Amino acid sequence: MDPIQYFNRYTQAIETEVIYGESYLRWTYENPFGRLALNVLVKRSLFNNWYGWRMDHPSSRAKVAPFIENYGIDMDECLEAETAFDSFNAFFYRKLKPIARPIAMGESAVCFPADGRHIAIPDLSQVKGVYVKGQSFELGAFLGSHKLADRFAGGTAVISRLCPVDYHRFHAPVSGKLIDQKAIGGSLYSVSPIALRRKLSYLWENKRVLTLIETERWGLVAFVAIGATCVGRIHMTRGKGDSLNKGDELGYFAFGGSCVATFFEKDRMMLADDLITHSARSIEVYSKMGDLMGNRRS
Repeated sequence: MDPIQYFNRYTQAIETEVIYGESYLRWTYENPFGRLALNVLVKRSLFNNWYGWRMDHPSSRAKVAPFIENYGIDMDECLEAETAFDSFNAFFYRKLKPIARPIAMGESAVCFPADGRHIAIPDLSQVKGVYVKGQSFELGAFLGSHKLADRFAGGTAVISRLCPVDYHRFHAPVSGKLIDQKAIGGSLYSVSPIALRRKLSYLWENKRVLTLIETERWGLVAFVAIGATCVGRIHMTRGKGDSLNKGDELGYFAFGGSCVATFFEKDRMMLADDLITHSARSIEVYSKMGDLMGNRRS
């Protein structure tokens, strides 16, 4: 079993991820019998519907304190105290104090839209591998539009993977106007590297919401919120016609691991050095929402 490793921007070290529900994930995606069960559960949505109901039920509140203790959640960052949450999901998509996530300064700076482990594709016309070599990247399927795929051909993408222990609200990576938003139907597979190393297309087979942001400095920016196992509900808090400042909240996920992806047009984006270096080795970079993703290419 290969461990899931990432580069931690804050410690400047390669670290091994503690995976929530690892034994279940490995059996489901690496064992032939597990994959058979997976297809039945995903197609029928039985597990996701049941687990969503369970995490919304008042009885789930009992899970909050052990989760905080087991995973070292910093409650000093939270806007509300532990006792304020009436279910586990209410805690899971908790809000943070504004000072908890400073936004990258500078008009040319682009910020990460979410806490998580990030991997970049500097040139979408030259995708040699994401998470594992040899898998194709279907931009048209991902964006749900061949017309949009043509527009972003040769552009840049950053995939940001959120684990259950992360802050689960996502934010605008740039300032601009939200000109379109649409839901795209699909399944609810895991987006853990355990699953994506086997089948990258889970990213564009899953339910997702596409948001288009029109900007002065980066042209059109596409932002995709992707559902996953136990994350059938993607809650968008901003919609078509809204003006956005960099760092403004766009929405949030309910319980589970999940993922967002940000797409830039060709020759618009200069990625941060550590993101380029480690992505070339299929290693994600851990960084928090608001930190520097890169800058506008001059």
